[in-house]
Amino acid sequence: MKRPEIIRRAAAMRAISLKARARGKKIAFVPTMGYLHDGHLSLVRLARKYGDLVVASIFVNPAQFGPNEDLARYPRDFKNDLKKLGSAGADYLFFPSPEEIYPPGYQTYIEVQGLSRGLCGNFRPGHFRGVATVVAKLFNIVLPDVAVFGEKDYQQLRVIQQMAKDLNFPVRVIGGKTVREKDGLAMSSRNVYLSEEERRKALALSRALFMAQEMVEQGENDAQRLIESARELIGADPEAKIEYLEVRDAQTLEPVAKIDRPCRMILAVWQGKTRLIDNVRLNPKKPRG
Repeated sequence: MKRPEIIRRAAAMRAISLKARARGKKIAFVPTMGYLHDGHLSLVRLARKYGDLVVASIFVNPAQFGPNEDLARYPRDFKNDLKKLGSAGADYLFFPSPEEIYPPGYQTYIEVQGLSRGLCGNFRPGHFRGVATVVAKLFNIVLPDVAVFGEKDYQQLRVIQQMAKDLNFPVRVIGGKTVREKDGLAMSSRNVYLSEEERRKALALSRALFMAQEMVEQGENDAQRLIESARELIGADPEAKIEYLEVRDAQTLEPVAKIDRPCRMILAVWQGKTRLIDNVRLNPKKPRG
């Protein structure tokens, strides 16, 4: 197993990418905040299908954390991350310092207005501004042809796809399917915060989403009934605090009344002190004939 080469400077990373592109190589990129799990590694493996050169990054982006959020306690394990990236086939790891990305005097930020509103945008002011800004900078440094992001954070995926389109980045932004534990819990770096009891209770999230998916497959198309059923299942645990649970158009993220087009049920729920997000596709049932 070959470990990826670690690059810490933006200029060095850009030089490597320019040289690769001059040789006709395609670059696939997987940005992460580290503490990698199989979900991240599935994105690296997916990137390998699209690129001759696979670059991953680890950067815990301070610009996307609010003042009361978990920047300082966000889990980190660089040594194991490096091993995992090697096993998944990454060629380079871009591992910049905060000062490399946001040098003294930094002033420029990007905001994707429509898609950033609602859902997580209501509860994490400035979060997607920080996400869009750092991803734009990473695109300019790594110069990828393809970038891969997980569908688990679906609003983030759509924000980045829109940003790349609006700002004419020559980057194809691809979503990788959510990877789950055997019991259905969506893999997340924040799962480490859960106590054994909280983790057991957190399974209600995926059960509620899968139940809604099954209801749609059986012909239910009323979004409100789907939401009420999912809320009832999760709400059976009085300690679960639902931040939001909504059905949205898969492209625009606008609220929908009927499942008459590709949609997503998207939720954020607090289990104890841990905020968990998840979502599933809700595709309208095709008429027989």
